[in-house]
This record gives sequence, C-alpha cells and structure tokens, in this order.
Amino acid sequence: MKAGIHALFLSFAACAAASALDLVRVGAGFSSPLFATSSGGSANELFVVEKGGTIKILDTSTGTTNSTPFLTIPGVNTDGEGGLLGLAFHPDYATNGKFYVDLINSAGDTEVREYTVSSNAAVADPNSGRLILSIDQPAGRTNHKAGWIGFSPTDNHLYIATGDGGSGNDPDNNGQNTNVLLGKMLRIDINTSGVGPAYTIPTDNPFASGGGAPEIWAYGLRNPFRNSFDSFTGDLYIADVGQGAREEVNFQAGTSDGGENYGWRLREGTIPTPGVGGNLPGATDPIYDYTRGSGPFQGETVIGGYVYRGSLIPELQGTYFFGDFIDSKIWSFKNINGTITELTNWTADLQPSIGSLSNPSAFGEGSDGELYVISNNGDVFKIVQAIPEPTTWMLLSLGVGVWVLGVVARSKQR
Repeated sequence: MKAGIHALFLSFAACAAASALDLVRVGAGFSSPLFATSSGGSANELFVVEKGGTIKILDTSTGTTNSTPFLTIPGVNTDGEGGLLGLAFHPDYATNGKFYVDLINSAGDTEVREYTVSSNAAVADPNSGRLILSIDQPAGRTNHKAGWIGFSPTDNHLYIATGDGGSGNDPDNNGQNTNVLLGKMLRIDINTSGVGPAYTIPTDNPFASGGGAPEIWAYGLRNPFRNSFDSFTGDLYIADVGQGAREEVNFQAGTSDGGENYGWRLREGTIPTPGVGGNLPGATDPIYDYTRGSGPFQGETVIGGYVYRGSLIPELQGTYFFGDFIDSKIWSFKNINGTITELTNWTADLQPSIGSLSNPSAFGEGSDGELYVISNNGDVFKIVQAIPEPTTWMLLSLGVGVWVLGVVARSKQR
C-alpha cells in the first residue's frame, strides 16, 4: 500500500515538473571562468577554464575544487576579449592523455596548443606544451577572438572557431576572404605521430585542393565565441555574436560537406548588415536570430550552448540551450528538420536560490550529457528538474489515488 502511494506521488510530481527547471550551484570561487567541459571520464568531474590561464577540476557532486590546478599556462594575454578561451579533450584522452587549448599569447595572437596529462590524472604536464597552430591577429585590436575548439563526434577532427580580427564591420573583410584564417570555422587532423607537422589537412576540406586556405571548413563569421556539437547527431551549432542589430545561431548538419558561407560581413543574422551589407547569393542564413533589445527574446551578446542529451530530464531530449551574456538570459528551442519549435525563455525559472547567474559566459556539458551554466562572477550551476510545490490538483489527485488503492486492497482481503 505504501509503495503504491509513493509511486503515485512520484508520477504526479513528474507530471507537474515536466516543464519546470532550476539552477543548482555546484561550484563557486572561480576567477572569470570562460568555459567548462568534461574529459569524458567521471560524470561529476568538470574542467573549468579561467580567463587568466588556469584550468581547475571541479567535483560537481561535492562542490569542491582541487587545491592544485590541472594546468596553469603563463604568458596568456587577457586584454579585452583575450585570455585562455577554449579547451577540448582528445576523443582518445583516456588512453593518450592529450588535450588542446586555444589562447591569446603575449604578442596578442591566437595559439592552439597540445598538452598531455602527467602520471597524476588530476594534473597536466606543464612542460608538454606543443604548438599546433598560430594565427596572427591584427595589431592593436583586442576583440573578436572567438576561441572555441572542439572535436566532432563523427570524424574526430579538431574544429577551431576564429573571430574576424576585431573592430567594427570587419574593415579587412576577413570573414569573406577565404585566403585568411580569421572569421572562420577551421578543421584539422591532429592525429599525427608527434614528429613533423603538428597537423594535417583532411582531404575532404572544401579548399584542400586549392581556392582558399586548406584549414577552412566554413566562413563568413564575426565572433563565434561559443559553439558545440550535438553528441548524438554530430550537428554543429555556431553562436555568432552580432555587430549591432542581430545575434545569431548558425547550424551545420553533421552530414555537411563544409564550405558554408554564413554571410558576415555583408549579412548580420537574416538581414543585410546595416551600412555595409547587401544581398549575398548562396549565403546560409542562421537557423535562429534575435534582435538587440530588452524584450523576453532579445539581448545583446549571444552565448551558444548545447543540445541536451542527458537522462535526468528525458522530456528535454534534443533541446538546444543557449543564452545572452549581457542580459543574463537563458533560452532553448528544438530544431526539427530546420524548423525552430518550442522556443522557450527559461530566465525566470533559472534564478538560483544560492549564488547568482550574472553574465553567463558559457554552457558546459558533462560526460553524462547533463548541462551546466558558467557565470562570469565565478559560479557554476547545473540545470536540473525543479521539485514542484504541492498543488491543489496534485493533492486532490493523490487523495483519489489513495482511495482507489484502499478499495483495491479491501477487495483483495475479502
């Protein structure tokens, strides 16, 4: 009888909470955290990237951070939008111990480096750093560094997002110039022997045989600061920060052959860039964009997130979460064959009772597919299903259920 009542209550609670979410703080005290990710190991282990050049390991089940950082990189340039910007673990990290970072060096240029973990799984070898790729940034400009890196689950190549070089309206037209690496999504093969070139060009890259820089996979981007692969489909979501009119989320199917032109600098979101834009035949429009402003679906700086593939909130499977840095908002939608559905503003729901969501700088994904939100003030939160307050409907339904169980029990006793 008691087991039946308990099961009834859980089912009613689940129904009431089906669309209710909450933020639970699982870490605090970080210094300008810009990213967080998993190595593919423990579901409770999250690697948090700090702007100044330090990577720390957070145990999300206890809220404790290892006293010794996983890695501290000296000489990181933190001017403007610089810093340690990206982190990606090799798909075979469990066996080869390799991981990759994207940073702005002391000269103000982009570097992608490879490091290796030490004999202590909680500490990287600081002397193992190996330069993979260097990209010159225009002198004197400190914005539009992008910096996200990630491995595709379908081809195991390393993808690298670069900004257009900074300033307003891309004065060097880097976004549309396929001979430079700025304003692009790059794709390289880093599975080399460790001698000779640090990477090779995948033979199916769009410009592998000529016509542009061979590292380029897609172009026409302004500042794709936070991006992600859907771990289930391999689809790529590129959140590109806008100039002054639109913020956009671009989409590339996991089956794409690359070569997409996302339009910048001639296009901002789905419109011609004010003052400089026009028509651009063949350009790929974003799957979603929003206007600058203070409305419920407006903001100023898009922060890309992840498609939810966890198990704790099954009704949200396939839902893409993203947000806005300036307005501290969090939204989600589902992408059904290129059509946006179930667009939801979660900002009011996701106000934590402990800590504060202030300027989300990134989302994080655990090895189990559960999602996190990184607050620029140093807090790390986990997105969870809210525990509902009992409602009149729930109590009434529970009472009816108890009565039915009682009738059944008495009939069995006769």
